[in-house]
Amino acid sequence: MNTSRAAENAVKRVSGVRESSSSGGGGSMEPQNKVTVVLGAQWGDEGKGKVVDLLAMDADIVCRCQGGNNAGHTVVVDSVEYDFHLLPSGVLNKKAVSFIGNGVVIHLPGLFEEAEKNLHKGKGWEERLKISDRAHIVFNFHQAVDGIQEQQRQQQEGKNLGTTKKGIGPAYSSKAARNGLRVCDLVSDFKVFEEKFRMLAEHFLTMYPNLNVDVDSELQQLKGYAERLRPLVTDGVYFMHKALTGPSKKILVEGANAALLDIDFGTYPFVTSSNCTVGGVCTGLGVPPSYVGRVYGVVKAYTTRVGVGAFPTEQNNETGDLLQSRGREFGVTTGRRRRCGWLDLILVRYAHMVNGFSAIALTKLDILDALPEIKVGVAYKVDGQPLPSFPANMDVLTRVTVEYKTLPGWCCSTEAARSFEDLPPQAQSYIQFIEDFLQVPVKWVGVGKSRESMIKLF
Repeated sequence: MNTSRAAENAVKRVSGVRESSSSGGGGSMEPQNKVTVVLGAQWGDEGKGKVVDLLAMDADIVCRCQGGNNAGHTVVVDSVEYDFHLLPSGVLNKKAVSFIGNGVVIHLPGLFEEAEKNLHKGKGWEERLKISDRAHIVFNFHQAVDGIQEQQRQQQEGKNLGTTKKGIGPAYSSKAARNGLRVCDLVSDFKVFEEKFRMLAEHFLTMYPNLNVDVDSELQQLKGYAERLRPLVTDGVYFMHKALTGPSKKILVEGANAALLDIDFGTYPFVTSSNCTVGGVCTGLGVPPSYVGRVYGVVKAYTTRVGVGAFPTEQNNETGDLLQSRGREFGVTTGRRRRCGWLDLILVRYAHMVNGFSAIALTKLDILDALPEIKVGVAYKVDGQPLPSFPANMDVLTRVTVEYKTLPGWCCSTEAARSFEDLPPQAQSYIQFIEDFLQVPVKWVGVGKSRESMIKLF
């Protein structure tokens, strides 16, 4: 067959698929439903929960794809504050199914405690929660090991990573070492599970002889959880496939942690143990890349970081203290005081390179209301030489000097603003400067804690 004939036949085959799909038969060439993704664009704590809460109000499915209860989302609804760590914050929408994907590591006591604490006023959450059978389990000894590892790093001065001690790193280590245990193991033959569990515990006890764990007590606890868990467990790949290829649905994915904490692209080694960039959506849910739709990056109007690690725009001065106190910058999961500094657009641009943001949600703009002038990091230099991109080496990042653009503040409250036009001209200019620098539109602006205080620009 000559080349032109082959090409002609290929076109006919594709046309045939299109025709059959449009008339109800065969597979569709274009995805029926695409997922909308919300990701943190800095070091976390950008206010993702609020953006997810806004989008989840009319979502059909809300998914978590990575991380564990090291993440924290605070959502305020009708003056009631909810703190979520493992549950998707979309669980507040009683019409949506909440799905915890295979990329999440689950500490079962944490999951059920969180559900009871947050949702005691709203019954029926268990009916709308689904958990992937391929998700790995965080055990109590993972948490104990996390604490020991941090202590050991601390003793090697300045080497601690500032983890939440929730067992996330050791659980992902078990996963990578292929001796981890998954939800599907727990809800099948418990005797087989027990045998594997004891072997895993023994593995850690050999490595850490001082590990304080009660294996028998935890097994009893897990046996009880297995019964509660069984009705929630589903084949996650099949669940997502049906959701993506079935009738029209709005599917939302909420990222935990943030781009600069990604195990591959973050400020390594001061990162989390999962992929919290857009690739984690595909691997953590079993979603083909062609089904990823809009990707929204959440950017705080300034920058914060919890724990140790390089922070070029950090302000160890009155400005940093003002941002910290006005923004009530304490970690949701750990309660740790957050380090604060100016908005770093080199860092956000790097996050955009990795994630390809469709638009940005700019949060906590109101925290800047008291500042007469506002600085924005726009370039890095090392030893007087400009850096073309965000460096991989943390020793380099600690040595950068930041070039700032100084913009006028507005020195008045923005909390009552409900449209872009309601904002002071200087605040409008600040938003436009961010858009121009990143070449990404700002879709929402947050000026307070409530749902009503998220201004939609388009």
